[in-house]
Amino acid sequence: MTRAHEPEFLEHLLSVARRAAAAGASVLAGRAGGVLTSADGGAETKSSGSDWVTEFDLAAEKAVRSVLAAERPNDIVTGEEQGTSRVAEPSGFRWSIDPLDGTTNFIRDIVYYATSVAVADEDGQWLAGVVNAPALGREYWALRGGGAWRLDAARGRTGDEGDREVWPRRLEGPVPGRAEDGSAILATGFSYEPAVRADQAAALAELMDGFGDMRRLGSAALDLCLVADGTHDAYGELGLNEHDFAAGALIAEEAGCWVRRPVLTSPLLGGPDDDERLAAWTCAGAIEFSGRFPIG
Repeated sequence: MTRAHEPEFLEHLLSVARRAAAAGASVLAGRAGGVLTSADGGAETKSSGSDWVTEFDLAAEKAVRSVLAAERPNDIVTGEEQGTSRVAEPSGFRWSIDPLDGTTNFIRDIVYYATSVAVADEDGQWLAGVVNAPALGREYWALRGGGAWRLDAARGRTGDEGDREVWPRRLEGPVPGRAEDGSAILATGFSYEPAVRADQAAALAELMDGFGDMRRLGSAALDLCLVADGTHDAYGELGLNEHDFAAGALIAEEAGCWVRRPVLTSPLLGGPDDDERLAAWTCAGAIEFSGRFPIG
């Protein structure tokens, strides 16, 4: 067993990940109520009129990176907004962070948004992942070989650290058999690219075969976590970036779900390009749904 996979060291990485995600989520929790505008949220579009970045994205990523720089100064960090930060003497570990997954939800005051933080070893194996959703008062995390967990803020409380429930709940994935009784829920998402979105809409009817209903929440990280906790029965989406799925896929996997991550060119090698990303599926679900998604 290498040092990277010794239980004590993995627990250290998880602790760092939880602190980093909490720092980002704390920034997000500072938003005012209501829909944000350019005057109070600094909202600007990126690739399309539905693809947003706000001052909160940037501040949350800075908060996450500050924790990682203080505690893991020789690790490489790849983030959605600031790209990849290299170091002179790399440790072999790399962090993939999304400071605000679900930015449009955040702007519109829809509660499904989160800070996502995950770490991989030099072989690209994901070791620990955290998704912290401040508006939901939930923290999800997983440790490779250590299971997946969810911790909720106590009912009626603010969700501050001191108000959280003492014991987390271990996650075990969706309840089996929902496909047979027609109650299974599929979660998915749609691209910002109009042509890709049109293809996704055309394929939706076939994709829905075997499911009773569909949800589109607008946060890939949380969709994967909701498969892990059994709220969704399966999730599949084209075109995700690594930071979208890094933590959530590990959480679903450690909850016992079937998971398919896209094989993408590493950010360290300048990848992936848009064509590669938009052709690749990220999927998770109960094992009974493992054959329902296209290969890609």
